[in-house]
Order: sequence, then structure tokens, then C-alpha cells
Amino acid sequence: MAKPLPYHTIHEIFTRFREAEAEPKGELHHVNAYTLVVAVALSAQATDAGVNKATRRLFEIADTPQKMLDLGLDAVTEHVKTIGLYRNKAKNVIKLSQILVDEYGGEVPSSRAALQSLPGVGRKTANVVLNMWWGMPAQAVDTHIFRVGNRTRIAPGKDVDAVERAVEDNIPAEFQLHAHHWLILHGRYICVARKPKCGACLIRDLCVFEDKTPDPLPKKGKI
Repeated sequence: MAKPLPYHTIHEIFTRFREAEAEPKGELHHVNAYTLVVAVALSAQATDAGVNKATRRLFEIADTPQKMLDLGLDAVTEHVKTIGLYRNKAKNVIKLSQILVDEYGGEVPSSRAALQSLPGVGRKTANVVLNMWWGMPAQAVDTHIFRVGNRTRIAPGKDVDAVERAVEDNIPAEFQLHAHHWLILHGRYICVARKPKCGACLIRDLCVFEDKTPDPLPKKGKI
């Protein structure tokens, strides 16, 4: 496995990210901790935009576990039917809502282990909730962070768990709270999977990725 970038380089990278956007925000629509859990669980193998479109109306009428249970499985399924794997996800929403009502008094726990015990909630989902709602420096590694971490060597790793540990180990503490959002947004809009937008990249001079996309040639015209 490739070695990570030197500390001073990683510090400079995140200094630039912070200067460009000091308070990066997640793009999933939610109104409270419960709707955040549901939204992130629904987002597996789906885009944030697609989830937001499906949940906007749903969260207007069911923003608590009990309201979701009152709505019922059939109605929840109908609301989320535009999302991939929607039938199974709808079942998980109902199941996790029942557990929250029965075991947590309708409140979302602030423990990773407790969150991961909920149907459809894995470590990534739990880390997103801990970070976005509870303000903990938890690192939710998705495909974007995995790609950016390895391409740039900010956080190289053979799997998501290794990259998560690398993010925690390599990125200075002052950047930990927002690190995963900076990396996700960078991967989503600049360091994309195919033809990364290297010409628009604010860390291009610090990036060790060899297959950088060349800048487009200027259009020919009259001088």
C-alpha cells in the first residue's frame, strides 16, 4: 500500500479546503436526527438528490419514528419507490422506527454501536449521523472518499475501513470535524471517477495522482 502524503502537505491541502469553504454541509435533506438516520439509510446505492426528491414530502408528514409507524409500510414504500432497493429500504425504515420507539423512547441514540444495531444502518450511516447531528469527528467513508483518499494519498487504504483509519490518523485534528465533507464534496464535484476536473482542482499542485486530466486546449480563433 502506498505511503500517505507528508503531514505538512496534508495540512496545506485541508487549509485550502477550509479557506474555500469553512463550514461544508452534507447535502441530504433532514429536519432532525431521526430524518437524518432515515435519509442516510435510504442513500445507500442512491444519489443524495434522488433521496431528497423522495423524502421531501415524506418528512413533512412523518418526521418522528411514531409518525412513520402510523404511516405504515405501504405508504412509506410508495414514497420511496423512486430509490433503488426501495422495498427493502422501506421495510428497514419501519423496523428501525419500531426499535427507536420500543427501546429508545423515540429518540435517536448518540452511540455508534446503538446506531449500528438499527436495521439498514451500517458503520458509514452511523458515522454520518454522529458527525452531522452530534458534531463528533466521525469519518464516513463512501466511494468518493475512498477514491480521493487513494488518488491523492491523503488516506490510502485497500478497503473502506483502512481508509477510515487513515483519515483519522493522517489528517490533523483541527480538520477532523469537517474532513469527510470536504473529501466527499471534492470527490463528487472535482475529483470525479472518470475524467477528474484537474484544471479546476485547488490542490492540483499537491496531488500525486499520475493520470491527471489535461487542461482543455484553447479554442482557435482570430488574434
